[in-house]
Amino acid sequence: MQSEKLWLKNYPQGVAAELDYPEETMPQLLEKVAAAFPGRTAVIFAQLEIPYAMLNVMVDKMATAFYNLGVRKGDRVALMAPNCPQYIVGFFAVQKAGGIVVQVNPMYVERELEHILNDSGAEIIVAFDQFYPRIKNVRELTPLKHVILFSLGQPAAEGEAEVLKAEELLASTEANPPKIDFDVVNDLAVLQYTGGTTGVSKGAMLTHRNIVANALQVTQWFQGCKYGEEVVLSVLPFFHSYGMTTCVNFGIANAATLVVLPRFEIESLLQTIDKYKPTLFPGVPTMYIAVNNHPEIGKYDVKSIKYCISGSAPLPVEVSQKFEALTGGCLVEGYGLSETSPVTHCNPMIGVRKAGSIGMPLSNTVCKIMDLEMGQKELPPGEIGELCISGPQVMKGYWNMPEESGKTLVNGWLYTGDIAKMDEDGYFYIVDRKKDMVIAGGFNIYPRDVEEVLFEHPKVQEAVVAGVPDPYRGETVKAFIVLKEGMESTEQEMIDFCRGKLAAYKVPKLVEFRKELPKTIVGKVLRRFLREEEVKKQQGN
Repeated sequence: MQSEKLWLKNYPQGVAAELDYPEETMPQLLEKVAAAFPGRTAVIFAQLEIPYAMLNVMVDKMATAFYNLGVRKGDRVALMAPNCPQYIVGFFAVQKAGGIVVQVNPMYVERELEHILNDSGAEIIVAFDQFYPRIKNVRELTPLKHVILFSLGQPAAEGEAEVLKAEELLASTEANPPKIDFDVVNDLAVLQYTGGTTGVSKGAMLTHRNIVANALQVTQWFQGCKYGEEVVLSVLPFFHSYGMTTCVNFGIANAATLVVLPRFEIESLLQTIDKYKPTLFPGVPTMYIAVNNHPEIGKYDVKSIKYCISGSAPLPVEVSQKFEALTGGCLVEGYGLSETSPVTHCNPMIGVRKAGSIGMPLSNTVCKIMDLEMGQKELPPGEIGELCISGPQVMKGYWNMPEESGKTLVNGWLYTGDIAKMDEDGYFYIVDRKKDMVIAGGFNIYPRDVEEVLFEHPKVQEAVVAGVPDPYRGETVKAFIVLKEGMESTEQEMIDFCRGKLAAYKVPKLVEFRKELPKTIVGKVLRRFLREEEVKKQQGN
């Protein structure tokens, strides 16, 4: 049934269903852009502007420094940084040296950081110096041999003998990067850590082909995108696959200027749009909602924005309509996941957009809906099942997890875990999540991570976490807790306990104490029941 590719009859004019991808890596694409546009501004960050020629030299120097420290093909190098030029340099330099970038969420606390460093086997980490205390606390428990810090102002680790400084490495290293013979289809470029209902964080193995293909797939979908002329508002976190592809890789592949913001703050964002006139603004619904609802939006010129892809959460129709009215640009909903580099679907920039739909598969991407019981029967349009994807952006598997890889990748198809349907026109719709992941403000939160922490509290007998609707974040984390007999607690006590053990975005915003939790006959907690109950409560039913 998928061979019919129903979406092709509605494919946007000018968007090819099949593309050829170069046998190149992202650093090689950067080299080409630097040669063609040496003086064009590659990155704008605060008051700093870096032209492409300089960016390429910085990458060459850092790649050489990595090689001198012992990095060889296939070695893992962790990168723990906010959005900044140093992240971009490190990201490209690791790959150019033959290494694999290990993406580390800078909000991770020690226990989460320790797991990723040990699981990946990274012996080097490049990090913003403000994060050093956390790295120092786990360093002896991990394979780390070298810590390379950079500052965004006054260095925070002054006098630390056991660290290297990125600025000094760049200043003292001649640009002489190693010549690596890459197999772009099979050699890894990135370990993109994701989670799962088991609570075990998994490293999605993304190859050089995966990330280059996805950048070029997104390029083609942005009809009217002009090579060497675009300006990308880069506020999505780069450590996340969404920001990595739609900002960094897409931007560099298209000789665009990346206007980089370290975090999302609405005033700073609007001032940046007004000053630098970005043409593309990839984001999440909470960002567009904040722009729409800013009380003084009329003070800012936001008319430069041409194209926006919204991902990570459903995009309400009224949000896109209001944003388009303000900017004159096009805001469409797309879909992806870490295992697919991440973009697989998007509504057309030109043509029919369907409310509530994630759109159609990108070029070279084929999808089908499989039955939920066995996952072996392909379903016709209109029927609900599991979304399965095949394409050049689909990961190689999970790092050091062959059994988990085998469950997710079956006969060349990625089983996404998302429940979906396809209509008669080939547009896809996400109906529900087979996994229990919570998506709050664009961040993926896995209930088990939070539940494990709650169970550590001496007063907690049972705990379950669910995502409940939130008008701003899309979803927010709510914990349902049964206390041990004779114990008393407060919502704030539980929240404070979690704050010391979890990244801030994972901490429950709501806590409800119950005498018991709803369960199946075999004792499994009915998480979905709790969520549906919360929805009805919010709707006043």
